Amino acid sequence: MEDYFREIEGKTAHDPYRNTNFGPRTKCLLGPVIVGAGPSGLAVAACLRARGVPSTVIERSNCIASLWQLKTYDRLKLHLPKQFCELPLVPFPAEFPTYPSKQQFIKYLEDYANRFEIRPVFNQKVVRAEFDGKLKMWRVRTAAEQGGGEEVEYVCRWVIAATGENAEAVVPPIEGVEGFGGDVVHTSGYKSGCIYEGKKVLVVGCGNSGMEVCLDLCNHNASPSLVVRDTVHILPREMLGRSTFGLSMWLLKWLPMSLVDRILLIVSRIILGDTGRFGLDRPQLGPLELKNLSGKTPVLDVGTLDKIKSGDIKVCPGIKRLRHQSVEFDDGRREKFDAIILATGYKSNVPSWLKVLLIKIFFFINYMKFVTHY
Repeated sequence: MEDYFREIEGKTAHDPYRNTNFGPRTKCLLGPVIVGAGPSGLAVAACLRARGVPSTVIERSNCIASLWQLKTYDRLKLHLPKQFCELPLVPFPAEFPTYPSKQQFIKYLEDYANRFEIRPVFNQKVVRAEFDGKLKMWRVRTAAEQGGGEEVEYVCRWVIAATGENAEAVVPPIEGVEGFGGDVVHTSGYKSGCIYEGKKVLVVGCGNSGMEVCLDLCNHNASPSLVVRDTVHILPREMLGRSTFGLSMWLLKWLPMSLVDRILLIVSRIILGDTGRFGLDRPQLGPLELKNLSGKTPVLDVGTLDKIKSGDIKVCPGIKRLRHQSVEFDDGRREKFDAIILATGYKSNVPSWLKVLLIKIFFFINYMKFVTHY
């Protein structure tokens, strides 16, 4: 190990910007840099530590699992059963319900980090990670998230990107948004429907978040409408006495994906009925094939569809433009709204800091697949 550090020190000794007033402070690391202290970053750090490999976790926020702690709504629960969401080496507590709440999941992650003594470097964002061909090492440059403070450059042999697919909110351009006059907020800033009681709210996006936000608004006596621009698969969260996800994974062990999709759609039709009658047409590809090809996740219904069937939630076409306190839809209809909530998803931020051409191309292709299906 000492030889390894001496090698790094020797390679960086003649760097003109090292430890001077003209460049960032340099830290030479034995183990990898892990970018992101969410569930994936914590899991990697824990597994490395269990094998005696040190790591340095860089987190731009001031806490672990910042998406869950800072950017999710209060009623959120895991959409999948806990056994499919637990991190390596540590199961969920037995007393936790099948679908743990947001608060329970955060507690589990905090206990996990403490158990493996994972101490991230908080409030530092990675601005650039690039492989130095001369050193045969990675240079990872960080800066304070809020600006100011010193920059630090980590020199290491490995970089692990664990920022996930939900690092940055996707906010699509909408004509007339500046003159709307009411609240326009992304779901990353939505906490509860209580502040919208008695108001007409338009939710843009019919994924899992959009559906659940509509249900939350109904439960707080708001009047939500849901923009559905594209086809969408809605599946019951449970079928045949098992979670839909668990059943799917079990069937895939024995049957081809296309046949599993047919089974899921037949059972969904029996349980939910024809969703197309309510403006929720299904794609031609089955839910698993669509997820595999495009990354578009099917919606697991937790009660929203019943509200749509009863008329408590209205389904609307795409938005043509916004006007003052009103929305003009693609079919020419206009309707007044007090607020708009954008359930338009997230995107990865890895291409902005990882300076590797092939990686950038990969993330661009997958990002384009995502944004065309919000």
